[in-house]
Amino acid sequence: MLIALSVLWGGSFFFVGVAVSELPPLTIVTLRVGLAAITLWTIALIMGLRPPKSIKIWLAFIGMGLLNNVIPFSLIVWGQTHISSGLASVLNATTPLFGVVVVGLLLADERATPMKLIGVAVGFVGVVMMIGMPSLDEAEQRSTLAQVAILVAALSYAFASVFGRRFKEMELRPIVIAAGQVTGSSLVLAPVALYVDGPLDLFGPSAPSFATWASILTLAVFSTALAYVLYFKILASSGATNILLVTLLVPASAILLGSLFLNEALEWIHFVGMGLIAAGLSAIDGRLWRRKL
Repeated sequence: MLIALSVLWGGSFFFVGVAVSELPPLTIVTLRVGLAAITLWTIALIMGLRPPKSIKIWLAFIGMGLLNNVIPFSLIVWGQTHISSGLASVLNATTPLFGVVVVGLLLADERATPMKLIGVAVGFVGVVMMIGMPSLDEAEQRSTLAQVAILVAALSYAFASVFGRRFKEMELRPIVIAAGQVTGSSLVLAPVALYVDGPLDLFGPSAPSFATWASILTLAVFSTALAYVLYFKILASSGATNILLVTLLVPASAILLGSLFLNEALEWIHFVGMGLIAAGLSAIDGRLWRRKL
């Protein structure tokens, strides 16, 4: 399930890379979660499942939607207006590094070990190498700010993995949790996107192309709706730290798609940084190092 989820989320960086050339960030995110909500509730209703009626559950959906969709999706899409999809996915792979710190502080059953803390330190060295020193050049400053935005998105994902643990006690099906989350996100985002970006031009000269609509639909149905069903299944069975390890696998598919179809390329320093992040994440996971030792 982790591998399948990594492919779905790796593809999301590519689809955003296509859509961001014609649509503003908040509109992309709103369409993504809105269409995903329609898809998930349709499937849930076919399965005989109904939306919960508890206000407590819906407040939890909105909270999860903010941490897992609204904040990170908006920051990542905006960031990809200035950096490549491959680099965005590499920076997103820092999520488990933030996760070790956040989970260790907030969850008693997943405390940070010395090996995990070493992994965090090594991984963040990789992040610093990729971002580099501040520059006076305006374009490079925007690139640096975009990279920082992706890192804040990764931090938000880390908090979401902790917040999402509460759904295990509610005994809800993964598809209902996923549907509720993107519905909560849609309720928050729709008025904001309408105010900031204005109405979407469907038939005028600036109407999105077929490629953009195809990217949005694939992003919503596969990289969001299906992906979050897998996400909540893994979260319930394997814990908050393990679900974050999927971000290590995401860059492989994102970089491949970006290089094949968007003519993107990463610099050597990005691969060195990714190597350090991978080493840090392997230390966080611990199994490979325990075998060696």
